[in-house]
Amino acid sequence: MGTQTQSVPTATSIPTERAGGPARTTAVSAGAAGADQPASERGKTSIADVVVVKVAGIAAREIPGVHDMGGGLSRTIGAVRDRVPGGRPNVGRGVKVEVGERQTAIDIDLVVEYGVPVADLARGVRENVISAVERITGLEVVEVNVTINDVHLPEDDADAPAAENRVE
Repeated sequence: MGTQTQSVPTATSIPTERAGGPARTTAVSAGAAGADQPASERGKTSIADVVVVKVAGIAAREIPGVHDMGGGLSRTIGAVRDRVPGGRPNVGRGVKVEVGERQTAIDIDLVVEYGVPVADLARGVRENVISAVERITGLEVVEVNVTINDVHLPEDDADAPAAENRVE
């Protein structure tokens, strides 16, 4: 049988300073609590739902053919919010998530551009969202459900009322 060796903590001298006095030496054990633990075991990281919502929303919008996100009511409210001076766009509109300690599930509502193959678009959104969320948060994405709520037609932009200048 082989012999086993066990490391014994040793004391190290560390100079410390006293206010207004000479430095003194304090013995510190090299085997101090936690010193042999990896950093990942010395605390807990929690990721808020809003973090996953924003990452997923941005990743979904990166895919060509995604016109907008959210259902009818949320898009209407978002359009009003976007027109308010100083208002920021809501990158999480149309995204719902469930976040656990190590995993997340994501639901995304989209409006697609007319003519874009929906199955290809959904696959691209799903792949981009999974990649971004896993890379940025470290959470495992167990599913991304994509719902296509509407198709944006080119004539929808033409029918929109032109903004009038009230001041000359």
